[in-house]
Amino acid sequence: MTHRLKYDPAAEAVHEAMPGPASETLTLALADACQDPLGATEAYGDDDGIVRMIVTEQCFAVVLIGHALKTITVLQINYLG
Repeated sequence: MTHRLKYDPAAEAVHEAMPGPASETLTLALADACQDPLGATEAYGDDDGIVRMIVTEQCFAVVLIGHALKTITVLQINYLG
């Protein structure tokens, strides 16, 4: 089942401010994570299966996977430019 994407307002602002190609790459990576949350993300510190990272060439995002509610919340995005 597909997970629903949610954003922290600050993370959403960073995503919206990113240049088009970098934003599109992150959007596609987030879509992959909604389909396969653990397979499309990487461990963030200890692998608890909940706090994960999405890494692209130009940014990384810290996400929170809500297995029970089928959500992925984007907590932070760092654009590396």
